[in-house]
Amino acid sequence: MSIAAYKSTIRQSESPRQIERRILSRLTGTLEAHVGYDTATSFERVQILSNGLRAALAENQTFWNELKYDLAQPENGLSPDLRAGLLSIALWIDRQTSAVMGGQAGVRALADINRSIITGLSASRPDQPSAETDAARPLQTVPQEG
Repeated sequence: MSIAAYKSTIRQSESPRQIERRILSRLTGTLEAHVGYDTATSFERVQILSNGLRAALAENQTFWNELKYDLAQPENGLSPDLRAGLLSIALWIDRQTSAVMGGQAGVRALADINRSIITGLSASRPDQPSAETDAARPLQTVPQEG
């Protein structure tokens, strides 16, 4: 099967929400493989960045930048409050990624935020019991405190 056919099959069999969850899970696993960065020495951090963390951070940031773009579109169906919350998280991801690339700790924090979003994407919603409704509204749930 060609790559294009494979991608087409995925788009037809998974909702946008499932695709987002799958991609974010993969990105988070890659970040979690590098959490030793947070407790490493400055010299070790440079090595860890060179040995894959920089690429993982860039890919995670690309995902969040795409999400920011989607959230800014007028046809985005999410509530204004949820959009604002996700945009705020995306901006924080940008700042935190820059800090980590600059040598500061924070890989665990990035992975933890992603895990929280994955949990929200995995949650079933009582007001959206069908897969068809779920497919129409990606990123509809974010973990609520309390």
